[in-house]
Amino acid sequence: MKKLVLVLCFLPLLTLAQSKRKQRLAAEKADATLLANLQKHVQYLADDQLEGRRTGTRGETMAMEYLVQYYQQLGIPAAGSNGYVQPFEINEGKKIDATTTWWVRDRELMVMKEYFPLAYSAQGSLASKPAMVLSEKGQPWFLDLKEILEENRNNPHFDVDEVIRKQAESVRTKGATALLVYNSTSITDNVQFNKNDKTTPSAIPVLYITAEGFRNHFSDPSASLPMELKVSISEKTRQAHNVVAFINNNAPHTVILGAHYDHLGYGEDKNALDTAHAIHNGADDNASGTAALMELAAMLKTKAPAGNNYLIIHFSGEELGLFGSKYWLEHPTVKISPNYMINMDMVGRYDTTHKLTVGGYGTSPVWGELWKTLPTTLRTHFDSTGSGPSDHASFYRANIPVQFFFTGSHADYHKASDDWDKINYAGQREVVKLVYNLIGAADTKGKLSFAKTAEPQVGRATFTVSLGIMPDYGYSGTGVRVDGVVPGKLAEKTGLQAGDILLQLGEFKFVDVMSYMQSLKKFNKGDKTQLRIRRGSEEKTFEITF
Repeated sequence: MKKLVLVLCFLPLLTLAQSKRKQRLAAEKADATLLANLQKHVQYLADDQLEGRRTGTRGETMAMEYLVQYYQQLGIPAAGSNGYVQPFEINEGKKIDATTTWWVRDRELMVMKEYFPLAYSAQGSLASKPAMVLSEKGQPWFLDLKEILEENRNNPHFDVDEVIRKQAESVRTKGATALLVYNSTSITDNVQFNKNDKTTPSAIPVLYITAEGFRNHFSDPSASLPMELKVSISEKTRQAHNVVAFINNNAPHTVILGAHYDHLGYGEDKNALDTAHAIHNGADDNASGTAALMELAAMLKTKAPAGNNYLIIHFSGEELGLFGSKYWLEHPTVKISPNYMINMDMVGRYDTTHKLTVGGYGTSPVWGELWKTLPTTLRTHFDSTGSGPSDHASFYRANIPVQFFFTGSHADYHKASDDWDKINYAGQREVVKLVYNLIGAADTKGKLSFAKTAEPQVGRATFTVSLGIMPDYGYSGTGVRVDGVVPGKLAEKTGLQAGDILLQLGEFKFVDVMSYMQSLKKFNKGDKTQLRIRRGSEEKTFEITF
C-alpha cells in the first residue's frame, strides 16, 4: 500500500517531465526543419541557373514562380493584382543603343567618352565628308558654343538645350543633315544625355563632341572629315514582379512583412562592387531575407497572433531604387489599415564579428517597450533611423512605423562571391524566431503610434558637402525629387520640402541623381552658391552656403 502511494505521488512529476521532454523534442525538430528550409530556399534562389535574379530577367521570373508555388503549398491566399503577382513596369528612361557608332577618318569615337547623341536627337545613319569651317547643304554642320556661353555667362535663365534645339531646326531648314556641337571654352555648358527627356525629337541627328573627342578627332578645323555615323536611342523598360500573400484574421489593422528578392544579375546595371562580368547570386543580399520571410509566413500560417492581419510582400526592383515597395504603396493590391512594417534584408551573416542590427527603433515609442521584454541570445544593435537603403524606407516615408533586420555588410557585398555556402543558417534561423516573437509581443499593443527620426545623409562619406536630402531614386522626370530632408541640415534650413525638384547648383545643372552627385563634387565647405528648384509649377532660387 505504501509503495502504491509513493508511485501515485511521483506520477505527476513523471508526467510533467515527459511533457517537457516532448516539448523539447518538438522544439528541436521545429528548429531543425526551419534551418533545413532556410538552406533549401537560399540554395535555390542563389543558384547559378537564376543568373543573379536581376529585375526583369528570366532569373527574376524563376524566383517569382518559386515564391508563388511555396505560398500555394502553404495555403496562404494570394493578394497581388494578378493572383500572387503584382506586375509593374520600370521605365529607366532613354538609352543609347549599342548600334550607335561614329567613325571619323576610319577611327571609331568612343560613345559617352568622346561624344554622345543628345536624347532628343533624330535617329538614323549618314555618310558624309564635311569640313568644320564650311556650312554646306547636304552635309553636317558644326556649332561651337563659345560665343553663346560667353554672352549668357551671367544669364540665370539661359537654357543650353533650348538654344541647341533652335539651332538644329534652323540649320535643318538651310540644308544641314546633322548638327555636331562642341565647346571650345572652359565655361561649363551643362550639355548632358538626359535619359528622362520626353520632348519631341529633332528632325536631324544632334551630337555633342566632348573636349577629349575634340582633341582626338577635330583639331584641324580646315580639314575635310570623312565620317559615317548611326544614331539609335530607345526606351529602357523592364517588367518587374512583386509577390503578395495575405493572412486575414479580420483584424482592424495589418502588419506588413517584406523582403526584396531581386539582385544584380551579371552586374549590368553598374551597381556591383567588382568588375567581373559574372553571376552575382546574392545569397545574403537578399536570398537570406527572402527565405526568412517565407519561413516567417509559414510560422504565422500555423499560429498567427490574432490581433493583426499579415500582408507578406516580396519586392522586386529594390536594387534599382526601391521600385517595388514604392510601387506597392502607390498601387496597393489590398485595402488595409497598416499597423507597422518589418523588413528583412541581408540577415544571413550573423557571426562573431557581425551583430544583428535592428533599424527603425525610433519610429514608434512602442518599440523600446517591446524590446525590453524580448529575450534573445543574439547580440543586437539598435538604430533609431527609419530611412535607409532598403524597402522599409518607403513605408517610413508613408508615416508607418518600421523595423529593419540586418546582420551587417561584408567583403562579399554586391560581389559575385556572395554565395549560399557563406550563410550562417543557424544565425538566420534565430533572426526569424526573434521576428516572430516581436510580432507576438506587439500583438497586444493595438495600432502603434508613429514618430519621425533623424535620417542619414546621402554621400556623407564620399562628398565634402551635402544638402541633407534623401533623393527619390524612382523619379523619372528631369532633376532630382526630394523624398525627405535631414533634420537640422542645410536642406531643412533652406526650406526645402519633400516633393521639391532640384534642378541646378551654381552653374551646374543636373538631370538625375547621378549628375546631381557629380555636381556636389564641385563644391567645398564654406562655398556659397545658388540652388534652383521647382516646387509645383513654380521655380525658386535659394542662396546657400555649404
